[in-house]
Amino acid sequence: MKSYFLYLLLFFGITITTQAQTLDDYKRAVAFRYNNYNNKTAFNLRTDVHWFKNGSGFWYEDHNPEGKNFMWVDLKKGKTAPVFDQDQLAAELAKLTETEQKAQNLALTDLEPQGKSWQFSSNGKTFVWNPKTKTLTEKAEKPKTEQTENESKSPDGKWIAFTKDFNLFLRNTETQEESQLTFDGTQGYEYASWYGWYDTMVGENAERPAHFYVDWSEDSKYLKTAVVDLRQAEKMYLLDHSIDSLYRPKLLSYYRGSPGDTTMVHTRPVFFDVAARQEIPNALPKNTHINGVDTDWGAESHLVWASWAERGYQKQYVVRFNLLNRKTDTLITDSSPTNTDGFDYRMIEGKNTLVFLSERSGWRQLYKVDTESGVTQALTQGDFYIDAISHIDKKKGLIYFTAGGREPEANPYHLKLYVVDLEGKLRSLTPEPIHHVVDFSKDGDFFVDNMSTVNQPTQTVLRRAKDGKIVNRLTQANVAALKQMGWLEPETFTFTAKDGKTTLYGALWKPTNFDPNKTYPIVDNSYTGPHTQRFPRTYGWGPYSQSLAELGFVVLQVDGLGSAKRSKSFHDHSYKKMGDNLRDHTLAIAHLRDKYDWIAKDRAGIYGHSAGGYDAAHALMVFNDTYTVAVSSSADHDFRMEKAWWPEMYMGWPVDDTYHEVSNITLAPKLKGKLLLTHGGIDENVNPSATFKLAEALIKADKEFDLLILPSQRHGYRGTHNDYFIKKRWNYFVEHLLEGNPIWDFPME
Repeated sequence: MKSYFLYLLLFFGITITTQAQTLDDYKRAVAFRYNNYNNKTAFNLRTDVHWFKNGSGFWYEDHNPEGKNFMWVDLKKGKTAPVFDQDQLAAELAKLTETEQKAQNLALTDLEPQGKSWQFSSNGKTFVWNPKTKTLTEKAEKPKTEQTENESKSPDGKWIAFTKDFNLFLRNTETQEESQLTFDGTQGYEYASWYGWYDTMVGENAERPAHFYVDWSEDSKYLKTAVVDLRQAEKMYLLDHSIDSLYRPKLLSYYRGSPGDTTMVHTRPVFFDVAARQEIPNALPKNTHINGVDTDWGAESHLVWASWAERGYQKQYVVRFNLLNRKTDTLITDSSPTNTDGFDYRMIEGKNTLVFLSERSGWRQLYKVDTESGVTQALTQGDFYIDAISHIDKKKGLIYFTAGGREPEANPYHLKLYVVDLEGKLRSLTPEPIHHVVDFSKDGDFFVDNMSTVNQPTQTVLRRAKDGKIVNRLTQANVAALKQMGWLEPETFTFTAKDGKTTLYGALWKPTNFDPNKTYPIVDNSYTGPHTQRFPRTYGWGPYSQSLAELGFVVLQVDGLGSAKRSKSFHDHSYKKMGDNLRDHTLAIAHLRDKYDWIAKDRAGIYGHSAGGYDAAHALMVFNDTYTVAVSSSADHDFRMEKAWWPEMYMGWPVDDTYHEVSNITLAPKLKGKLLLTHGGIDENVNPSATFKLAEALIKADKEFDLLILPSQRHGYRGTHNDYFIKKRWNYFVEHLLEGNPIWDFPME
């Protein structure tokens, strides 16, 4: 029977993927890690520019196989040139610092023109290079200011605001006379402070790190800040087992609210009349730290713009508060039966106009509000998604923004740059039908454009803002060395969503030694957090998932219904239903299995971090007819145990039964397949308690699983700990999805 089976496989030209992984497979996987290929075997995948403070131009690094060249662009003359002779500078820097310096690998930052010279930083010191005299001097550090961390001088220099015993004071800089502005401040009710999301405290009763914040009006007449109320706030806890000198764990605590909690940190905006030394009463709300009131000064110092969302994020407000008559005018109210995710607003002073982004039409579009009449008008209309406001020319009343899907047949995830005036006249500034990542000069006259797709190499150019014309070509991606290693760009594909009509987009990576006569398990690199998307938009994403593919897999990234950057109805598929977010992923896998014989029909893996970690474990509980092996790292397995804002935005508030229904902990008895859970021991972003709670539920359900805790790691794993985890993840799929023989001892560089 075995001979007959092998005969059939040979007859149909199909072989089983070899089960014996070699050291060469792992070496190739290592070569495709980001730190090992970025500007080492793949160059200029993205070029970041650094604009000079004086607005005259910018500098950037042009990478090549020999190293990097420091280049600069003179915007006035329109020329591109080397910043300096790097051989000369390296020789002088080596003499001055008594360290080895390689001309093509200089570690320089903060380059700024200083007349005919150049100032830069290297290894924490500041230097000035004169290219004409070929002299290098170290710049003396400026003496530290006498102003302490908990005080702020007014713009006119006449006043210093400071705190003492949690109250706010003013000091006259001429007479040194002090005036107390608040009197009810105390520990736990603290003026001129702010909430620190990652403030950790050692022990139960330790004080949180001190914070100071005040904001002066430009004319120094007014002062705004906030009072932070911790009196009813509850904490979350961590145990740090990783300190070598301690033989018992260190208890860490931090203030953090979970969905539905009322015992949270609250903040309230406060304003002061400096001349009167008095607080100005206001009607702005005291809100939790997840929906606090943000404030900005208007062009006239007595006007303040304030914005906030109601708890649950179904209603968003922008108001104008007049410090003179204490009147509050509501200018924008944005609402939704699900959420107002993606709301953003900007002021255009001098035009009596606010512009804002809203999904009220069903697509994220741009609107304007006349601040005198309160009339709202749409500046853009259509079935496309505005991603972000890139720049506003306030004098001309021009709003530059990036958007996807405006042109027919365009990939909706590829963003282009547009400009619209306050009458709604819209123009495209980037005609190329690819993805554009833009960075504007401070004056808005120019922008740098990194344009590419996942299979079209990056071109970085300088463009004129008024018409989009290319005026300089800066860099071109060079992936010749990657190509010599056998790398091919990932394959992109489309398929139909679970609603039977919507087109979805995905990408597929194959090993460089791909053989169409073999079969390969597919592995889903997942993150279905509704605030983002996974389809690779830029060429820099190209090698991203190649590492795992080199070990004998095809790797998938896809966006299903419920993810971001499409229509509001597309996005709302995940609202209160995040437990179903992987269904479109299973349809993608089924589509690819039907299309390609070389994708295994009965073996599929999945991995993800954070919200992607939730996906990975969830896959083996709800979608285990598709997935068989999963690696879940630092996951929010139960949204009731997460930080409050994220689940309340996408699962709703108040907390209801849907939280229970989609919880991996609730679903633990349904686990089927091989599961590895990992978490950082001191993760203050996604507390490891949910992973421990899931482990307990799996034990009670008599389900086999594996658990790895990285005691010293936070939410993002770093250094040798990240290397260890990557090895563990690779080998988990090699052992359980390929049924191969993992190799552990290999270098990660």
